[in-house]
Amino acid sequence: MPQTDILIQNARLILTMDDKRRTVPAGDVLLSGGIISAIGVGLPVTGCRIIDARGCLITPGLVNTHHHLYQTMTRAVPLAQNSSLFDWLKKLYPIWSAMRPEDFVTSAKVGMAELLLSGCTTTSDHLYFFPNGTRLEDTIYAAKEIGIRFHPTRGAMSIGESKGGLPPDHLIEKETRILDDMIRVIDGFHDPSHGSMVRVGVAPCSPFSVSRELMRDSAILARDKKVMMHTHLAENEEDIAYSLEKFGVRPGQYVSELGWTGSDVWHAHCVKLDPEEIALFARTETGVAHCPCSNCRLASGIAPIRTMLDMQVPVGLGVDGVASNEVGGLFPEMRQALYTARLREMQPDALMPEEVLTIATKGGSECLGLKNSGTLEIGQNADIVVWPGDDLADIRNPIDGLILGPDRRAKHVLVGGDLVVQDSQVLGIDLSKAHQDLATHSRRIWKHH
Repeated sequence: MPQTDILIQNARLILTMDDKRRTVPAGDVLLSGGIISAIGVGLPVTGCRIIDARGCLITPGLVNTHHHLYQTMTRAVPLAQNSSLFDWLKKLYPIWSAMRPEDFVTSAKVGMAELLLSGCTTTSDHLYFFPNGTRLEDTIYAAKEIGIRFHPTRGAMSIGESKGGLPPDHLIEKETRILDDMIRVIDGFHDPSHGSMVRVGVAPCSPFSVSRELMRDSAILARDKKVMMHTHLAENEEDIAYSLEKFGVRPGQYVSELGWTGSDVWHAHCVKLDPEEIALFARTETGVAHCPCSNCRLASGIAPIRTMLDMQVPVGLGVDGVASNEVGGLFPEMRQALYTARLREMQPDALMPEEVLTIATKGGSECLGLKNSGTLEIGQNADIVVWPGDDLADIRNPIDGLILGPDRRAKHVLVGGDLVVQDSQVLGIDLSKAHQDLATHSRRIWKHH
């Protein structure tokens, strides 16, 4: 059945986030067939479904460029609360290895619902281990039920502790199997079309958990299949030390040698990139998923985002997983990105609210290789957030109020023109029941830990 046109009417302010950062006061947005067909003031009502946005702000949907949805089940784990990255992983691997397919599904549903409420309409997911029969499509089916635009990546770990890697041996896979399964999920689920709801990428977990050969071969495979590539990189000083010891080069040079730079690649964290590596990413249009809350939580450091932006590196925001960012939403990431950038540069204007919102929308879309999302323009996907704005009525610059003010839930969220959040309630799931299910699943895992 064709979609009914939707007119979002009478918004206080529309923030298009286009190249000119155009705003439309007292504006309307018309959605037709899942795309934006008009933006203006006093658009005619011609049999449309009306969404009243009086007093509200409208933005493009936020884009989450790095996540581990399975970690929704292991929020605030006591034994890992005060650990740096490598120690944190070693403490959590045994817990995660007890998870079953149904655990991954439940975790994904809750994580996606929380993302929607934070204004996120597109999320990636980095799933890099598959215990007890888990498959990537478990999360794909969950995304379809929730209604979020989904970019899952088939991750992998192939170098265990016995061979100098970080993960335990029982969580790794044979590299031939990894590559075969990458082909399977791409062929089975990847959709490159204009309004695609699922695009699959390849994502070896990190330089400290896979071989040089797998990094190289997965890049060749991705380019043959014309899909995106993703991994963790230069997350903290331990990460840098590992690269220098094992490979004799810094992370940027390592990935460059193996084909892991280009507009079809984005790396998570990149806290410790040096100026030469940032210049490399700029030349090659290699993207960065900035995860400020997780970076602070694990004391990994503050990424040089100001330098990246000035050199025109594509930068998006990432939640990471809630085991290292207990909030699980993108909204707090925007404020944390602003604060940490100013702290790193020791300049109160090092990053501005308008730039942060750009990173969270247009920047994230660029990282994921999306040409039809991230801005409110005619012909773009109708991925739209309506933010409650009653408390912004007396604020001269509503963008400042939105980013710097209290955390807020989205009032309405549309993905591809479909209403998935209405009056701050996720329509595709009973979130209260889902949280209960998550707690039930968690108790089973924790019995043995």
